[in-house]
Amino acid sequence: MKMTAQHKALALIFSLGLIAGCSSTGDPVEDGAYGAVDQDGGSTVYGGDEEGGVSSSEMTEEQRRAAEARAERAEADAMREITTFYFDFDTAEIKSEAREVLVAHARYLQANPGQNVRIEGHADERGTKEYNLALGERRANAIERFLIVNGASRGQMETISYGEEKPAVMGSNDSAWAQNRRVELVFQ
Repeated sequence: MKMTAQHKALALIFSLGLIAGCSSTGDPVEDGAYGAVDQDGGSTVYGGDEEGGVSSSEMTEEQRRAAEARAERAEADAMREITTFYFDFDTAEIKSEAREVLVAHARYLQANPGQNVRIEGHADERGTKEYNLALGERRANAIERFLIVNGASRGQMETISYGEEKPAVMGSNDSAWAQNRRVELVFQ
């Protein structure tokens, strides 16, 4: 699956929504309780008397870093939703658009040493059964090596090849074949 600009935009919107949602107090606001923007660029969000309100000019560097870290975690979580990676015909080379998502998976595995994943390699129906099993295995091993290089532990992973035995889509055309040339991560 390609990590398109649309997916990245969705992850960014999700991250910003998470930050905005975390900053709201949920308290009812009385009429006239809003403060005006001051000349220094700060504004009071609630409690116009400068006490009890939240001022944007008072956000510390530590709070900004914490908000950025939450946004990064939300983006990584959104990327980890992608667990299927597609390959070109007759190759086990990982596509460039999959690398950022795989790095997010590797960091997750590194941060969670008790988490295990099964890496399932697949091929389309073209070629012999034996060749497709070997190709599925090469694809699964390529993903495993990439995850290890980026911080995951070999002990957390097992690889298996199904070759052409478990197609994602039935059919004998370019579209079906493209969807069947894949590796799936199955977290356990």
